[in-house]
Amino acid sequence: MTSSSFSLPANSDDQWFQETAATQIRRERLAKAEKLNGRVAMLGFLLAILTEALSGYGILGQLHIG
Repeated sequence: MTSSSFSLPANSDDQWFQETAATQIRRERLAKAEKLNGRVAMLGFLLAILTEALSGYGILGQLHIG
């Protein structure tokens, strides 16, 4: 018995599969990035509210705007 390597020819179906997989990976990464961004925004808002409660100054007062 001889060993032979098996390889698929690079055709349009293979290219379509690669592009579809790359698109799916990009969507998953974007979803993770958006989830992280939302969590960081919620944390920042919470810290601003806690700082307001502890210092007695509002958010604009902390920034010396109002």
